[in-house]
Amino acid sequence: MSAPRKLVLASGNPGKIREFQQLLGSGWRLIAQSALGVLPIAETGTSFCANALLKARHASAVTRLPALADDSGIEVDALNGAPGVYSARYAGADVLDAANNEKLLAELAGVPAAQRTARYRCCLVFVRDAEDESPLFAEGVWEGRIAESCRGTEGFGYDPVFIDIESGKHAASMEPAEKNRRSHRQAALRRLQEMLSKLD
Repeated sequence: MSAPRKLVLASGNPGKIREFQQLLGSGWRLIAQSALGVLPIAETGTSFCANALLKARHASAVTRLPALADDSGIEVDALNGAPGVYSARYAGADVLDAANNEKLLAELAGVPAAQRTARYRCCLVFVRDAEDESPLFAEGVWEGRIAESCRGTEGFGYDPVFIDIESGKHAASMEPAEKNRRSHRQAALRRLQEMLSKLD
């Protein structure tokens, strides 16, 4: 049995690291960039994929390892797609998830359930090295709607206010395995795994 391949994840977010390792399985040894002394790079892109590419190239340049980066967030139709690429800093820089959720609920106060449609969107980028001229891109979406209050203790980010359109459950009330089956990251990762398998 071959040893797992090393892959640096361009994130220091513990929730993302746990989720990605579960999704990737035993074929990869995922190492958080923070464990290798890589500082985050400014996310100056205007799309999820642009930000993910910036992060992947930066992590690979510093560590000289293949890198995986994601940029993801939530798009709310009643807010014309906001928070979008600003999801992590919707309520300001370096705020807790709870502050972002509170701001989102406040922005949607009075909006009826039928108009609270939203989706999580994820863009994954894999680079073999920092100068990779053919990075791999994969996107996934998870359709749902925004609840009127927080519920659940699992997950992270906007999971307490995001309701899965199929099951009617808050994402933060789902078991990790159930969430992974439905999530935008799983959808993106399935596409990426298909691409990676063709590189072997």
